[in-house]
Amino acid sequence: MKQVAVVLSGCGVYDGAEIHEAVLTLLALDRAGAQVICFAPDKQQVHVINHLTGEEMLESRNVLLESARIARGHIQPLSQADAGQLDALIVPGGFGAAKNLSSFATQGAECSIDPDLSKLIREMHKKNKPMGFMCIAPVLLPKVIGQPLRLTIGNDPDLGEVIDAMGGEPVICPVDDIVVDIENKVVTTPAYMLAQSIGEAARGIDKLVSRVLDLVE
Repeated sequence: MKQVAVVLSGCGVYDGAEIHEAVLTLLALDRAGAQVICFAPDKQQVHVINHLTGEEMLESRNVLLESARIARGHIQPLSQADAGQLDALIVPGGFGAAKNLSSFATQGAECSIDPDLSKLIREMHKKNKPMGFMCIAPVLLPKVIGQPLRLTIGNDPDLGEVIDAMGGEPVICPVDDIVVDIENKVVTTPAYMLAQSIGEAARGIDKLVSRVLDLVE
């Protein structure tokens, strides 16, 4: 059975993992017969957003504890992830990827990446193991892998310029499709960067999961 790490970044699109993307990923992996191991960094969120009003709230929450809501409690600190025990890695999007897994939301091309995630991505890449990133999460890859990498965040020209500045090669891609960088074994899909419904997001995510699993040697 293929062992796939899914890295979450909280619970909720505006300050954590995009819940639909995370659940669709878990569903697709389960249907494909893969064993999922969820991880999240054990640290405080950048901030907490009221998802009804979009306004910031005066409280603090822990990324691991919030992510455990999606994983139904079956989740480990990201620091415990071991690339040697994994066959693949998938990172759903949501602003948590740009706020809690990195500082991309505030620093753009100059961002830093969570050190545990950075280590995991580098080790997976070094071992030639496939990775899938969706929505805004692909922006993390050029910074960590440090070589030209074909990826998509949909069709946002401004974001494309930032990815270009970071050393990536942005590819325009429709919501229901994927971009595959075969050399680096990286699969990306726009998901809610473009999706207008959960069904639209699902089509691209299903393709991403399928292709990531196909690339497992």
